[in-house]
Amino acid sequence: MVQRDEIDRYLNRLLAVDRFKDYGPNGLQVEGRAEVRRIVSGVTASRALIDAAIEDGADTLVVHHGLFWRGQDGRLTGWLKERVARLMAHGINLFAYHLPLDAHPELGNNAQLGLQIGLVADGRFGDQELGFIGTANGLDSVEGLAMRIGAALGRAPLVLPGDGRSLGRVAWCTGGAQGYFESAIAAGADAFITGEVSEPQAHLARETGVAFLACGHHATERYGAPALGAHLAEQFGVAHRFIDIDNPA
Repeated sequence: MVQRDEIDRYLNRLLAVDRFKDYGPNGLQVEGRAEVRRIVSGVTASRALIDAAIEDGADTLVVHHGLFWRGQDGRLTGWLKERVARLMAHGINLFAYHLPLDAHPELGNNAQLGLQIGLVADGRFGDQELGFIGTANGLDSVEGLAMRIGAALGRAPLVLPGDGRSLGRVAWCTGGAQGYFESAIAAGADAFITGEVSEPQAHLARETGVAFLACGHHATERYGAPALGAHLAEQFGVAHRFIDIDNPA
């Protein structure tokens, strides 16, 4: 057992929350029980995940995508009311960490995705240094990289192959980081891995020769939350379970 406020302070330090300019609040978003005994981690605070946490008997939920985002209406109606009502009715704390969880050098989404596909970062790039870059680590082709990603994530990536060059440097940034492609190119990448793709990236891949691999927003970001939850369980002696709510996006 540990006090909720102790976890709040610990995670704010561990993830350097104050360093980031983000799209919503990081940290405790919904206040539940003061004592934490059982944590469920997940990618997104969806109603399905909240219901699964209730069924699991959790008093605390730790996620990457929380409930509150810049530009929202802010009223507790509809789907947002349903999620918050469930959390409050069962006294469940909701902790959410967006960019801080992407960026952490060991527990973060980028670091954990690198572990899954055998890449180790030796540099950072992009806004707030969220992007990771490192050597190709034995992968000499885009095809080989795509096969490794598919095997690790359980889904084939969308591949914009560039000019088919041998891979020396690979860059990656999980989730919806397609806008980091130009920064990855400038950082010297021969291939860039992220979750989503938009229209401009196809043209950039053709014109620069740098490969672009869109591997799924959820698929690339389902490793940071369980790593963080496991870390908290070890640090504070509480129970932890990761619950993955499938998402094709």
